[in-house]
Amino acid sequence: MEFKTDFLIVGSGIAGLSLAIKASTLGSVAIVTKKEKSESNTNYAQGGIAAVTDQTDSYEEHINDTLICGAGLCNKDVVEFVVKEAPPRIKELIDWGVEFTKSETPPYLYDLGQEGGHTRRRVLHAKDLTGREIERALHEKVSALKNVKIYENHIGIDLILQKDAAGLTINCLGAYVLDIHNSEIHTYRAKYTILSTGGAGKVYLITTNPDIATGDGIAMAYRAGAKIANMEFIQFHPTCLYHPEAKAFLISEAVRGEGGILKLKNGATFMEKYHPMKSLAPRDIVAKAIDTEIKKSGDEYVLLDITHHDRDFLIKRFPNIYTKCLEYGIDITSQPIPIAPAAHYICGGVAVDYYGKTSIDNLFACGEVSCTGLHGANRLASNSLLEALVYSHRVFLKITKSFRQTQMSTAPIRPWDPGDTSESDDIVVVTNNWDEIRRCMWNYVGIVRSDKRLERAARRIDLIQKEINEYYWNFKVTKDLIELRNITSVAKLIVQSCRLRKESRGLHYNVDYPETLNEFKKDTLIVK
Repeated sequence: MEFKTDFLIVGSGIAGLSLAIKASTLGSVAIVTKKEKSESNTNYAQGGIAAVTDQTDSYEEHINDTLICGAGLCNKDVVEFVVKEAPPRIKELIDWGVEFTKSETPPYLYDLGQEGGHTRRRVLHAKDLTGREIERALHEKVSALKNVKIYENHIGIDLILQKDAAGLTINCLGAYVLDIHNSEIHTYRAKYTILSTGGAGKVYLITTNPDIATGDGIAMAYRAGAKIANMEFIQFHPTCLYHPEAKAFLISEAVRGEGGILKLKNGATFMEKYHPMKSLAPRDIVAKAIDTEIKKSGDEYVLLDITHHDRDFLIKRFPNIYTKCLEYGIDITSQPIPIAPAAHYICGGVAVDYYGKTSIDNLFACGEVSCTGLHGANRLASNSLLEALVYSHRVFLKITKSFRQTQMSTAPIRPWDPGDTSESDDIVVVTNNWDEIRRCMWNYVGIVRSDKRLERAARRIDLIQKEINEYYWNFKVTKDLIELRNITSVAKLIVQSCRLRKESRGLHYNVDYPETLNEFKKDTLIVK
């Protein structure tokens, strides 16, 4: 079946939903999301949104904090306009119904948190459930719009491209999409296709990301021939709850922002050895420090101690973290929290211009799936939701200029051809390869890398990819098979990017090239 829409948005996080609200003023919008509409990385964002909203703060300070954190790879123009365009985007969220936590003291302005790498308190939050609050408000807004339709439990397979006689891509026509519950593949034809599929944390064995974060948009764009940038810069969140029964629960950076102190199991502090900001150092510094201390001691975790704070304050400021830790027998008001690093955020992705346009016409990307130049080699905490908001707005501005003049392509699109495929009778191939890729990435392409480790990872992933490609075309497409194919593609892109960067910078640390070199002060670009 073929569906026609002005806007095809793949993903239902903050980037996709905020764009849908605005795009609906121009034409019809179809949102494709592979689980329930609220399941996204946005929904799991605890910390908040960094923005200059206090009179004692300044754009210059936020810009400077971002540039320092980005280790020389940020695009300064992008950093400046994202920071300066933050206030109107925050006002939009508030107008749409997002309720940020307010201060309990006069003049009762918004309560601002401080997180790693920030020199001031500038993070707006909704207690420690900011992402969930944003998703709630945006979904309420979107559900009231008549010309926006959300297709839950649908997953994008591949982008549909129009090519010229020489086989060169002219533009993007839409995407093939699998209806997961009905096992049917549909064609979505669109004037504009926007990828807002989030990140790729599930490429790693241990991650703070939900199960949906399999790098689908990055893989789809790469297969279509779009430019992919800076995939070596994987941010490992330094403080993930360490417990045998916990499934990678994030302990927000805001806990350190409120004075949480990192300690070894014996109670000794250690961050003073690594950075003058100690426990409030940027994430790459903290993650590397914890990784070093864990390997040195042989322990499996370190501790995050916030017990010196008042009990009532902690329960009120961190209700979600307090409740979740209590489920595992940890009272954060009287016990330090056992933590270890986990894959969290990818600073690379589909390369886009200042308005979210990819290297393929009529294909845009915004949110974590994209590489804008804001984060450089390391993301400053709580800049991600801000980036998604600013870029979704910029995509809207760009499209608005050409929308009335752009006609939907009438180029013929072939219906999806399943060929002679059959139902898979050997699902163990999928599960085994899924597990092997994630372990391979965790062991060889983690916080600390080496040429030898990267070479091993490249060999293993190449073998797995060949097996998956053979399997993929012999059996009917399923959600699990699509995701396996995508995490394999993304894993390969990460390894390729790591091997191209012969230095250490930001989130990429290679023991064979420990220095930061001027000759590598550039983006790593890969095109199929």
